[in-house]
Amino acid sequence: MIEIVIAEDEPLLRSGLRALAEHDGDIAVVAEVGDGASAVGSVREHRPDIVLMDIRMPVLDGIAATRRIVDDPDLDGVRIIVLTTFDEDENVFDAIRSGASGYLLKDIQPQDLRHAIRLVADGQSLLAPSITGKVMRAAASTRRRTRPELVDGLSAREREVLSAIGRGLDNREIAAELFISPDTARTYVSRLLTKLPARDRTHLAIIAHQSGLAGSGEAC
Repeated sequence: MIEIVIAEDEPLLRSGLRALAEHDGDIAVVAEVGDGASAVGSVREHRPDIVLMDIRMPVLDGIAATRRIVDDPDLDGVRIIVLTTFDEDENVFDAIRSGASGYLLKDIQPQDLRHAIRLVADGQSLLAPSITGKVMRAAASTRRRTRPELVDGLSAREREVLSAIGRGLDNREIAAELFISPDTARTYVSRLLTKLPARDRTHLAIIAHQSGLAGSGEAC
């Protein structure tokens, strides 16, 4: 069972998100809160797998609440999906910098929301399609300042996996492309997170672009 906390200042939206999340029976909402400060407190109390975090909330906004949760070593393992009506560039980048593992818009389809929760609970990161392009374009704009030293020390296979992450492939797609098992792909991703200055899969994708590995299917 995947346990989640919903942080959303609109009571009607909180109720709707609960109903959508719990629809299939494998996701349970353990708490609902209406502001960022309460979200931090609720996460400390319940230690959920996932937090659905709105951005614009009273007392403490969702970005600041995300940062507090991610920076708390006692809450290691709690992953945050920012769920908002806004896709402004600064909100997206603030959420990524704060350590969010997903950034989705509230017009997401119900089944896609549940799929996103499962993916993030499984250790992956996820951005709404309309947002992925913004992040990757911003990362690509740094290519004139390419930093190949970021991937010094990686094996050829690790570079191939990082390249695939930079191109947006998930673990199953990486496995199919590289003729390895999904479990082996997951192991390589975990190894990259240990070796590189990356908090999650989104940061790995950015490093792939910054190091010049995401331009093709071939490691540089």
